[in-house]
Amino acid sequence: MTRLLIADDEPAPREQLADALALAWPEARIVACAEHGADAWDQWLAHEPDVCFLDIRMPGLSGIDVARRIAGRCPVVFVTAHGDHALQAFDAGAVDYLVKPLDPARLAQTVARLRQGLQRPASAPEALQQLLAQLAAQQRRPAWPDTLQAGVGKEVRLIRVEDVIYCESDSRYTRVVYSDAGKQCEALLRTPLKDLLAQLDPARFQQVHRSVVVASAQIASALRDDEGGMLLRLRGSPDTLTVSRPFQGLFKGQ
Repeated sequence: MTRLLIADDEPAPREQLADALALAWPEARIVACAEHGADAWDQWLAHEPDVCFLDIRMPGLSGIDVARRIAGRCPVVFVTAHGDHALQAFDAGAVDYLVKPLDPARLAQTVARLRQGLQRPASAPEALQQLLAQLAAQQRRPAWPDTLQAGVGKEVRLIRVEDVIYCESDSRYTRVVYSDAGKQCEALLRTPLKDLLAQLDPARFQQVHRSVVVASAQIASALRDDEGGMLLRLRGSPDTLTVSRPFQGLFKGQ
Protein backbone atom coordinates (compact mmCIF):
# COMPACT_ATOMS: atom_id res chain seq x y z
CA MET A 1 0.00 0.00 0.00
CA THR A 2 1.37 3.40 -1.00
CA ARG A 3 1.74 5.73 1.98
CA LEU A 4 1.02 9.43 1.49
CA LEU A 5 1.78 12.59 3.44
CA ILE A 6 -0.15 15.80 2.79
CA ALA A 7 0.66 19.24 4.19
CA ASP A 8 -1.31 22.48 4.01
CA ASP A 9 -1.67 25.16 6.67
CA GLU A 10 -5.34 25.74 5.75
CA PRO A 11 -7.86 23.08 6.89
CA ALA A 12 -10.26 23.32 3.93
CA PRO A 13 -7.69 22.71 1.14
CA ARG A 14 -6.07 19.99 3.26
CA GLU A 15 -9.38 18.18 3.65
CA GLN A 16 -10.24 18.69 -0.02
CA LEU A 17 -6.94 17.11 -1.06
CA ALA A 18 -7.45 14.18 1.31
CA ASP A 19 -10.96 13.55 -0.06
CA ALA A 20 -9.77 13.90 -3.69
CA LEU A 21 -6.92 11.45 -3.12
CA ALA A 22 -9.31 8.94 -1.55
CA LEU A 23 -11.26 8.93 -4.82
CA ALA A 24 -8.34 9.12 -7.24
CA TRP A 25 -6.05 6.70 -5.41
CA PRO A 26 -8.23 4.40 -3.26
CA GLU A 27 -5.47 1.86 -2.64
CA ALA A 28 -3.18 4.52 -1.15
CA ARG A 29 -3.30 5.47 2.52
CA ILE A 30 -2.67 8.88 4.06
CA VAL A 31 -0.33 8.25 6.99
CA ALA A 32 0.11 11.90 8.02
CA CYS A 33 -1.63 15.25 7.60
CA ALA A 34 0.54 18.21 8.54
CA GLU A 35 -0.61 21.75 9.31
CA HIS A 36 2.71 23.49 8.61
CA GLY A 37 6.14 22.82 7.18
CA ALA A 38 7.93 21.95 10.43
CA ASP A 39 5.24 19.38 11.22
CA ALA A 40 5.45 17.99 7.66
CA TRP A 41 9.18 17.40 7.96
CA ASP A 42 8.79 15.83 11.41
CA GLN A 43 6.05 13.54 10.09
CA TRP A 44 8.20 12.60 7.11
CA LEU A 45 10.94 11.46 9.50
CA ALA A 46 8.40 9.54 11.58
CA HIS A 47 6.68 7.73 8.67
CA GLU A 48 9.00 8.01 5.64
CA PRO A 49 6.01 8.04 3.25
CA ASP A 50 6.21 7.01 -0.39
CA VAL A 51 4.81 10.29 -1.78
CA CYS A 52 4.39 13.81 -0.33
CA PHE A 53 1.87 16.46 -1.38
CA LEU A 54 3.21 19.78 -0.06
CA ASP A 55 1.64 23.21 -0.10
CA ILE A 56 4.29 25.72 -1.18
CA ARG A 57 3.23 28.56 1.13
CA MET A 58 3.38 27.48 4.77
CA PRO A 59 4.67 29.35 7.84
CA GLY A 60 8.09 28.49 9.20
CA LEU A 61 9.35 25.87 6.78
CA SER A 62 7.77 26.21 3.35
CA GLY A 63 6.93 23.28 1.11
CA ILE A 64 10.11 24.06 -0.81
CA ASP A 65 12.16 23.92 2.43
CA VAL A 66 10.63 20.54 3.28
CA ALA A 67 11.28 19.18 -0.22
CA ARG A 68 14.93 20.24 0.04
CA ARG A 69 15.22 18.26 3.27
CA ILE A 70 13.58 15.22 1.69
CA ALA A 71 16.28 15.54 -0.98
CA GLY A 72 14.75 13.26 -3.60
CA ARG A 73 14.18 10.33 -1.23
CA CYS A 74 10.52 10.20 -2.28
CA PRO A 75 8.45 11.93 -4.98
CA VAL A 76 7.06 15.32 -4.05
CA VAL A 77 4.01 16.95 -5.61
CA PHE A 78 3.66 20.65 -4.86
CA VAL A 79 0.24 22.17 -4.27
CA THR A 80 -0.14 25.90 -4.84
CA ALA A 81 -2.52 28.67 -5.82
CA HIS A 82 -3.10 30.26 -9.22
CA GLY A 83 -0.54 32.92 -10.02
CA ASP A 84 2.21 31.66 -7.74
CA HIS A 85 5.59 32.77 -9.09
CA ALA A 86 6.93 29.23 -8.65
CA LEU A 87 4.61 27.81 -11.33
CA GLN A 88 6.73 29.08 -14.20
CA ALA A 89 9.84 27.52 -12.67
CA PHE A 90 7.98 24.27 -12.12
CA ASP A 91 6.85 24.19 -15.74
CA ALA A 92 10.38 24.84 -16.94
CA GLY A 93 11.81 22.25 -14.57
CA ALA A 94 9.09 19.66 -15.21
CA VAL A 95 8.27 19.32 -11.51
CA ASP A 96 4.86 17.88 -10.74
CA TYR A 97 2.39 20.24 -9.11
CA LEU A 98 -1.32 20.76 -8.52
CA VAL A 99 -3.17 24.08 -8.49
CA LYS A 100 -5.90 24.97 -6.01
CA PRO A 101 -8.80 24.44 -6.31
CA LEU A 102 -7.95 20.92 -7.39
CA ASP A 103 -8.92 19.71 -10.84
CA PRO A 104 -9.90 16.02 -10.62
CA ALA A 105 -8.59 15.30 -14.13
CA ARG A 106 -5.23 16.89 -13.34
CA LEU A 107 -4.99 14.94 -10.08
CA ALA A 108 -5.80 11.71 -11.94
CA GLN A 109 -2.88 12.38 -14.32
CA THR A 110 -0.54 12.97 -11.38
CA VAL A 111 -1.68 9.82 -9.62
CA ALA A 112 -1.23 7.79 -12.83
CA ARG A 113 2.38 8.96 -13.14
CA LEU A 114 3.08 8.22 -9.49
CA ARG A 115 1.53 4.78 -9.73
CA GLN A 116 3.71 3.88 -12.69
CA GLY A 117 6.81 5.26 -11.02
CA LEU A 118 7.44 7.56 -13.98
CA GLN A 119 9.77 10.53 -13.54
CA ARG A 120 10.33 13.40 -15.87
CA PRO A 121 13.98 13.97 -16.80
CA ALA A 122 14.45 17.12 -14.70
CA SER A 123 13.05 15.49 -11.55
CA ALA A 124 16.35 13.68 -10.96
CA PRO A 125 17.51 14.54 -7.41
CA GLU A 126 20.41 16.79 -8.50
CA ALA A 127 18.34 18.83 -10.94
CA LEU A 128 15.42 19.04 -8.53
CA GLN A 129 17.68 20.23 -5.71
CA GLN A 130 19.11 22.95 -7.93
CA LEU A 131 15.63 24.14 -8.85
CA LEU A 132 14.49 24.11 -5.21
CA ALA A 133 17.60 26.01 -4.13
CA GLN A 134 16.81 28.72 -6.69
CA LEU A 135 13.21 28.97 -5.48
CA ALA A 136 14.28 28.99 -1.82
CA ALA A 137 16.62 31.91 -2.55
CA GLN A 138 13.65 33.88 -3.91
CA GLN A 139 11.58 33.39 -0.77
CA ARG A 140 11.41 36.20 1.73
CA ARG A 141 12.25 35.09 5.24
CA PRO A 142 13.18 36.85 8.49
CA ALA A 143 16.85 37.15 9.35
CA TRP A 144 18.25 34.20 11.30
CA PRO A 145 18.28 35.06 15.04
CA ASP A 146 21.58 35.76 16.78
CA THR A 147 20.41 34.47 20.17
CA LEU A 148 18.08 31.86 21.65
CA GLN A 149 16.13 32.55 24.84
CA ALA A 150 16.26 29.66 27.30
CA GLY A 151 14.97 29.17 30.80
CA VAL A 152 17.44 28.26 33.57
CA GLY A 153 15.52 28.24 36.83
CA LYS A 154 14.04 31.73 37.26
CA GLU A 155 16.48 33.19 34.77
CA VAL A 156 15.91 33.74 31.05
CA ARG A 157 19.31 33.22 29.50
CA LEU A 158 20.26 34.60 26.09
CA ILE A 159 22.42 32.02 24.32
CA ARG A 160 24.41 33.16 21.31
CA VAL A 161 23.64 30.94 18.32
CA GLU A 162 27.37 30.79 17.53
CA ASP A 163 27.94 29.12 20.93
CA VAL A 164 25.39 26.33 20.38
CA ILE A 165 26.92 22.85 20.09
CA TYR A 166 23.73 20.87 19.55
CA CYS A 167 20.00 20.85 20.31
CA GLU A 168 18.06 17.79 21.42
CA SER A 169 14.33 17.23 21.70
CA ASP A 170 13.13 16.85 25.30
CA SER A 171 9.41 16.11 25.27
CA ARG A 172 7.70 19.44 24.49
CA TYR A 173 10.93 21.35 25.06
CA THR A 174 14.37 21.48 23.47
CA ARG A 175 17.59 20.96 25.40
CA VAL A 176 20.31 23.27 24.12
CA VAL A 177 23.92 22.31 24.79
CA TYR A 178 26.27 25.25 24.36
CA SER A 179 29.70 26.56 25.25
CA ASP A 180 30.11 29.40 27.74
CA ALA A 181 33.70 30.57 28.37
CA GLY A 182 34.99 27.13 27.43
CA LYS A 183 32.57 25.29 29.72
CA GLN A 184 29.77 23.07 28.41
CA CYS A 185 26.37 24.21 29.66
CA GLU A 186 22.78 23.36 28.88
CA ALA A 187 19.37 24.97 29.09
CA LEU A 188 15.79 24.32 28.05
CA LEU A 189 13.88 26.12 25.32
CA ARG A 190 10.09 26.09 25.41
CA THR A 191 10.09 25.72 21.63
CA PRO A 192 9.83 22.12 20.32
CA LEU A 193 12.76 21.08 18.16
CA LYS A 194 10.63 20.71 15.03
CA ASP A 195 9.61 24.39 15.33
CA LEU A 196 13.10 25.53 16.31
CA LEU A 197 14.40 24.11 13.02
CA ALA A 198 12.73 26.92 11.11
CA GLN A 199 14.75 29.45 13.15
CA LEU A 200 18.17 27.88 12.56
CA ASP A 201 20.27 28.65 9.50
CA PRO A 202 20.66 25.37 7.56
CA ALA A 203 24.07 26.57 6.42
CA ARG A 204 25.22 26.40 10.06
CA PHE A 205 23.17 23.53 11.53
CA GLN A 206 22.51 19.97 10.41
CA GLN A 207 19.76 17.68 11.57
CA VAL A 208 21.21 14.21 12.19
CA HIS A 209 18.26 12.56 13.93
CA ARG A 210 14.58 13.31 14.31
CA SER A 211 15.42 14.57 17.80
CA VAL A 212 18.90 16.10 17.27
CA VAL A 213 20.29 19.13 15.41
CA VAL A 214 24.02 19.87 15.61
CA ALA A 215 26.17 22.85 14.67
CA SER A 216 28.08 21.80 11.55
CA ALA A 217 31.31 23.43 12.77
CA GLN A 218 31.21 21.28 15.92
CA ILE A 219 31.27 17.94 14.04
CA ALA A 220 34.71 16.35 14.25
CA SER A 221 34.02 12.97 12.64
CA ALA A 222 31.37 10.37 11.81
CA LEU A 223 32.01 6.77 12.83
CA ARG A 224 30.16 3.77 11.42
CA ASP A 225 29.71 0.67 13.56
CA ASP A 226 29.47 -2.96 12.51
CA GLU A 227 25.66 -2.94 12.85
CA GLY A 228 25.18 -0.16 10.28
CA GLY A 229 24.74 2.61 12.83
CA MET A 230 26.66 5.87 12.94
CA LEU A 231 27.93 8.14 15.71
CA LEU A 232 29.21 11.70 15.59
CA ARG A 233 32.18 12.88 17.58
CA LEU A 234 32.12 16.59 18.41
CA ARG A 235 34.84 19.20 18.69
CA GLY A 236 33.20 21.22 21.44
CA SER A 237 31.76 18.43 23.59
CA PRO A 238 32.67 15.01 24.99
CA ASP A 239 29.17 13.83 23.99
CA THR A 240 28.55 11.59 20.99
CA LEU A 241 25.41 11.84 18.86
CA THR A 242 23.56 9.08 17.05
CA VAL A 243 22.93 9.63 13.34
CA SER A 244 19.69 7.99 12.23
CA ARG A 245 19.48 6.17 8.91
CA PRO A 246 17.82 8.97 6.87
CA PHE A 247 20.76 11.27 7.66
CA GLN A 248 23.71 8.93 7.28
CA GLY A 249 24.07 9.92 3.64
CA LEU A 250 25.19 13.38 4.79
CA PHE A 251 28.52 11.88 5.82
CA LYS A 252 30.43 10.32 2.95
CA GLY A 253 34.17 10.06 2.52
CA GLN A 254 35.58 11.77 -0.57
